[in-house]
Amino acid sequence: MAKVVFMGTPEFAVPSLQALIEQHEVIGVVTQPDRPAGRGGEVRLSPIKVVAQSANILLLQPEKLRHVLDALRQWPADVFIVAAFGQLLPQSMLDLPPHGCVNVHGSLLPRWRGAAPIHAAIRAGDKETGITIMRIDAGLDTGPMLSKRAIPILSIDTGQTLHDKMAQLGADLLIETLPAYLAGDIKPQTQDETLVTYAPQIEKYEGAIDWTISAESIERLVRAFTPWPGTYALWQGKQVKIHKGHVLEGEAAPGEVVAHEGTCAIGTGHNLYAPTEVQMEGKKRVSIADFLRGYPEFVGATLNRG
Repeated sequence: MAKVVFMGTPEFAVPSLQALIEQHEVIGVVTQPDRPAGRGGEVRLSPIKVVAQSANILLLQPEKLRHVLDALRQWPADVFIVAAFGQLLPQSMLDLPPHGCVNVHGSLLPRWRGAAPIHAAIRAGDKETGITIMRIDAGLDTGPMLSKRAIPILSIDTGQTLHDKMAQLGADLLIETLPAYLAGDIKPQTQDETLVTYAPQIEKYEGAIDWTISAESIERLVRAFTPWPGTYALWQGKQVKIHKGHVLEGEAAPGEVVAHEGTCAIGTGHNLYAPTEVQMEGKKRVSIADFLRGYPEFVGATLNRG
């Protein structure tokens, strides 16, 4: 049983922390400070803080990691485990535990280094993704790999469904990998720098749909950005959120809404995109059939990029 310090913040990290609590001794947790969220700006606890408090584990929430270096030196950890923490670890922290710092990363490295690998894999049309357990060094997801496990990306997967599967996969692979790593039975593998791609942090404005790209690209974007940040277009000066849809063969001007078999489709740079669930700004999410009953003038409109 290893003594572990865990560092993580969002829901993705929760299964890994829960698995470590069951299998090892988690002597402390580091997570991001409480921050306002949502329209009301209400301060919310991070999912990792909730788990740590419920298990009565010592907790730190530093604005900057250098502020807690002295405290961490007092925690006799064998290894630090990191999963979606939200800050790069300085070398002074990487050097603290005798077995270093190990990361649960949501891609098959070196593909999709960075903050948003799950979104990036869906947007790119990858057929599979997976989890990499890696030893952290001073770079951005550049460290040597300890283990990998792949998972297929289904045609119906969204950012949320793939996230949930990957979070559990990460926990399972971490628990399998950690004992062998600590025993010295794993030879870390250097990443192939010729295969590197990057997945930077997603910004909310990226959800504005560019109708000049292909319908296939739009369909993947909508799935990747479900539930956050969501995808949308502008019509009559308001946002129309696109929650779900599919690709149809056919052509229309980019952004033009045309009638199609009793419903509608939207022109793109190649083929048509047929929305099936939409939401007018300030209204509820509805089927496209219900939407068209309320807004029949939508057919024939031209949508703009948000």
